[in-house]
Amino acid sequence: MVTKILNKVVGTKYVAVVRAWVPNMVAWGTVGGVALVHFTDWRLFLDYVPYVKGKFVKDE
Repeated sequence: MVTKILNKVVGTKYVAVVRAWVPNMVAWGTVGGVALVHFTDWRLFLDYVPYVKGKFVKDE
């Protein structure tokens, strides 16, 4: 159903191009996410992960 709507709006050629690029976009998005966590303050992101959050509690 979604394919029929996309074919009418965008065209069959462009739907095929997008389908071919989806795996690449997912891979580069994953690499970008990992690079973002690596090059920034990783605790900023890992504080939202429940299991990891409890390991880094600051003793005051």
